[in-house]
Amino acid sequence: MHIEFTQADESHIEHLVKLVNSAYRGDSSKEGWTTEADLLDGQRVDEQSLRELIHRNDSIILIAEDDDTGDLLGCVHLEKHNSKCYLGMLTVDPSLQSQGIGKMLLDESEALAQFWDCTSIYMTVISVRSELIAWYVKHGFRDTKETKPFPYGDERFGIPKVQGLEFTVLEKKV
Repeated sequence: MHIEFTQADESHIEHLVKLVNSAYRGDSSKEGWTTEADLLDGQRVDEQSLRELIHRNDSIILIAEDDDTGDLLGCVHLEKHNSKCYLGMLTVDPSLQSQGIGKMLLDESEALAQFWDCTSIYMTVISVRSELIAWYVKHGFRDTKETKPFPYGDERFGIPKVQGLEFTVLEKKV
């Protein structure tokens, strides 16, 4: 499989919604290891939120596509915040996880952050997702020990099934 990385546009939105929601929520997400289905109900993204990210200045959604079939394999969102770059929505099709696609998306993200003259990449991860935090640490991120509250009541982030959720901030110098 040859993977091509490109910038998402309006034509990708419908497929991105399906990909991201299938990787994080519901039964299909349990096929991979990145599921949040035990923690959150609802959708992870919708068409409107993706459209806003695609059209926002200093924001990009990178997609990974199979160059032979055109299939959408994964994506990641990056947004420049002064000298730092926020990384979110790193997603790989659940049936293709653990094949290195996530690492490739991280590498592409780092290259873009450097192109944007950012000094670091940071992200927020639900703090009880220890396996996910460990994966990011393995790839050079460090736990800053900073936390942010989970936005209970804002269904754009999902409908919590448990209480006490918060985000851990991870960062990597680039």
